[in-house]
Amino acid sequence: MFSKSKINEPGPKQGAEDDKKDEAKPMSTATTDTPSSTPSTPKAKPPASVLSADLTITGNIKTTGDINIEGTVEGDIRAHLLTVGEGATVKGECIADDVVVNGRVVGKVRGLKVRLTSTARVEGDIIHKTIAIESGAHFEGSVQRQEDPLNSKGGMAPKPAPAPEAKTG
Repeated sequence: MFSKSKINEPGPKQGAEDDKKDEAKPMSTATTDTPSSTPSTPKAKPPASVLSADLTITGNIKTTGDINIEGTVEGDIRAHLLTVGEGATVKGECIADDVVVNGRVVGKVRGLKVRLTSTARVEGDIIHKTIAIESGAHFEGSVQRQEDPLNSKGGMAPKPAPAPEAKTG
C-alpha cells in the first residue's frame, strides 16, 4: 500500500509494530484466500438426508441430493439417489437416477437404475433403464424399459413436432 521513504520512516518503536502487522497480514490473507483460490477442488458430497422411522410426511419431496426414507411419505419424491428403507412406506411416484426399494412403494417408480431387494413390496409400474429384482421381492404392476425414464411422462413419449419455419418478409 504505502512505500517507505526516508522522510516518512517510523521510529524504532513504531517500526517494530509495523513489522509485526506486516508479518500477520500475509498469514491472514493466506488463510482467507486459500478456499477461494482453489475453485477446481471438488466439493465434498453431502451426506444423504434421512427421514427417520417415526416421521410421516404429507407432500412432495424434491432434492438434487440423496435421500433415505425410513418413515412414511404420502407424496411424490424426486432425488438423485432414493433409498426406501425396509420399514418405510411411500405412497406416490418415486423418481431418481438410482432407486433402491427395501420397503413398500405404492405408486410409479421411475429411475435410470431401479433395484428391488428381497424385502421390497411395490404396487405400481416401474419405468427404468436398468432393473434388478432380487428373489423374494413382491411386485405388482408393469415394467417398461426406456432410454430416458426420468424425462418422459408415462408410456412412450411421442417425438416432438418440428418447429415451424420462421418466415421473413
